[in-house]
Order: sequence, then C-alpha cells, then structure tokens
Amino acid sequence: MQKGDVLFRQDQTTSGLYRVVSGCVTLQRTGLGGDTLTLHRAVSGGLFAEASVFSETYHCNAICTAAGSVTKIAKADVVAAIQSNPAFSEGFTRLLAVQVQQYRAHIELLAIPSAKDRILAAVQAGYFDATVTELATRINLSQEACYRALRALCDDGRVVQTGRGQYSLT
Repeated sequence: MQKGDVLFRQDQTTSGLYRVVSGCVTLQRTGLGGDTLTLHRAVSGGLFAEASVFSETYHCNAICTAAGSVTKIAKADVVAAIQSNPAFSEGFTRLLAVQVQQYRAHIELLAIPSAKDRILAAVQAGYFDATVTELATRINLSQEACYRALRALCDDGRVVQTGRGQYSLT
C-alpha cells in the first residue's frame, strides 16, 4: 500500500479485518463540518477493523498514512475460528477488552477542555509519534490550536521542540 491509499470507506460492505505488517493506517471519519477525526492509528503488528467481524458496513475510512503492507483476514475465517477454537475466541475477546479500555482512556483525554493540557496528556500517553497535523486529528483540535498550544508548552518549559514538528517532554 502507498501513502494515501484507501483500504475501505465508511458504509462500504465489510469483508474482514486487517493486520498492519508494515507502515501505518488510520481510521478516520469526517465530521459534519468537514473536519477529520482520527479514530484509530494502526502501526506494524496492529489490527484494525475488528468490529467489521460483527458489522455489515465499515463505520469509517481506512487510509494508509505511511507506505507498507497489510494482511486482510476474511470475516468468515474469523467467525469460524471464534466458533471452533476456544483459545482463539478468548484471545480475540481479550484483545477487544483491552481496546475498550484504551478507547475509554482516549475519551477521557478528549474531555480535557484546555488545549495545552490535552496536548500534554497526549504527549505523556505516547500519542505524538507522527506529525502535528495527525496529532491534532487524534485529539480533536485544529492544527492551528495544536501548534499554538505546543508553542505555549515550550514557552512554559514543559515541552521542548527537538526538530521541525517534533516535540518531547522536558
């Protein structure tokens, strides 16, 4: 897959889930105002579209944000493994349970009203591993608000800019 490739689109009929072999895929949804929100970011070894196993249509767009490759796992194969293999079923259920916990933590992060505090929490949680633009879509801020808050955090001495578009905690 190349950067910018679309693996599936919202409302498209589901056919399976995916594993990222290399590269990066983001699950994105466009809001009513045209803003893009990143729902999930899958990197090497990560799965995405797990809910498609029990859904008729995909609920978002899957877009390649870094060239690489993915493996598609057919929906029917996953369902068959769940029904016939208790160890697989338990492992898949555990994976989904961990994801629920991660999504709840993400919702808590999104509830932080201050852009500076939200960005600081996101950096502490390891969210800032790509571009400022991608960070902004992951934490539901405009790109401009994200840059302003990062600058303010640098001015406060809480974050240091280590390169163009790169920041780390002090």
